[in-house]
Amino acid sequence: MRDDAPAPATLERVRRNLVGLRMPRALEVLDHVVRQVERGEIGTLEAVDALLAEELTLREGRRIKAALQMARLGVVKTLASFDFSFQPSLDRNRILALAELDFIRRHEVVHLLGPPGTGKSHLAVALGVEAVRAGHSVYFASLADIVASLARAEREGNLRERIRFLCWASLLIVDEIGYLPITSSNGNLFFQLVNARYERGAMILTSNRGFAEWGEVFGDPVVATALLDRLLHHAVVVQIEGSSYRLRQHVDLVPDTMRVPSAALTQVPPRRRGRPPKARPSAPNAT
Repeated sequence: MRDDAPAPATLERVRRNLVGLRMPRALEVLDHVVRQVERGEIGTLEAVDALLAEELTLREGRRIKAALQMARLGVVKTLASFDFSFQPSLDRNRILALAELDFIRRHEVVHLLGPPGTGKSHLAVALGVEAVRAGHSVYFASLADIVASLARAEREGNLRERIRFLCWASLLIVDEIGYLPITSSNGNLFFQLVNARYERGAMILTSNRGFAEWGEVFGDPVVATALLDRLLHHAVVVQIEGSSYRLRQHVDLVPDTMRVPSAALTQVPPRRRGRPPKARPSAPNAT
């Protein structure tokens, strides 16, 4: 046995301490690391470093798993699995720049616009995963789910608490804007959420509808204009032009009339500053 190899009593004490400190991964690899020390492959300090690195890796994996579950990202998708070659109009470097997450620190809004199936949700989830890995809090939901929860909270007298809950995350991802119609009252509730996060928290929005159509999407052009006034102030707009990745094997079956002209998606209606009308007398004033 080498002079720097631990005595049996010391080794047993290390095991007990690792159990007491709740370091299961370090305990699991302890014998292997000790054998490396005995063979002279690593020194004592390197052994300590190896044990701590193994435990940290385990804990970081658990943290990421828990954070992903809390974020409600569903099926985890990554930038590595995104097929940029299928969407040549998309600037890969621009997306990779977004993955550096400076937009979160600047409390900006990222708009991912494009026809159905062009990868908007994939990119939104992938950026959310990058944010989780970097230690940011993330929450993901469709617009329909968000406004339904806000409407329910308003009926139950908990609207302020629900808005506060939706503001806790550093990054809020709102998916599928424009896929289902929103009533004007629910549009007003969504405005209150956006207003609460304005310049306080980052957002990623995905939509298959152009900004000029948001009056129709939210049931009221005044509400839509107030939303855009805030959502486009500190914004990054990413336009995805192309066909549906999901329908790539059946593109010939899709009628031309069902293919969305992508150029129309980024059209912005004239801004009309001010407050949208209150949905109900009890709703908080938008400012």
